[in-house]
Amino acid sequence: MSICFRKKIIQSLFFWVTLSLVSGCGYRPSAHFAQKVLGDRVYTKVDVSLATPENSILTKDALNKALRTRLKRIVTRKKDADSMLSVMYEDIKFIPLQYDKNGYAVEYQVNLKLKFTFEKDGKVETKRTIGRYEFPILPSAIIAYDVQVKAIEESSIKALDKFFAYLSAKGYFVDK
Repeated sequence: MSICFRKKIIQSLFFWVTLSLVSGCGYRPSAHFAQKVLGDRVYTKVDVSLATPENSILTKDALNKALRTRLKRIVTRKKDADSMLSVMYEDIKFIPLQYDKNGYAVEYQVNLKLKFTFEKDGKVETKRTIGRYEFPILPSAIIAYDVQVKAIEESSIKALDKFFAYLSAKGYFVDK
């Protein structure tokens, strides 16, 4: 056998082994499993926090964007929806994590508790998640408004990610 012929056999063998491993693993994205729980069209509702109404808007935008981009669901009107997803703020806390030599806090963590209520086919389920986000600030006695808004937005996204992971896991067990 020539070296060229052996090389072609090894390359084709490698190709077929790789193809069988990749196609045989049964990988499915989380959006596939979440679809079983959510359906194709979802109505979203975020209860407005009277203390900080702008945060509710940020959460609603993050929720709609995540449903469209991560889970490939259509956000629609209530009458056209397969399911309804409602989000409510339960608690927001800013906790100082690190201080400088003068006693000023220079690192904070925001803990955001969200309550998700999911409704489909007359069944209602509630799930609570906590989103945490750490961020530095300039040494002073206050947290700047724009930094605070950014921190709440990031912690909302983390809480949404936890909830979406829960939905995907729940969808996985629908088949089982």
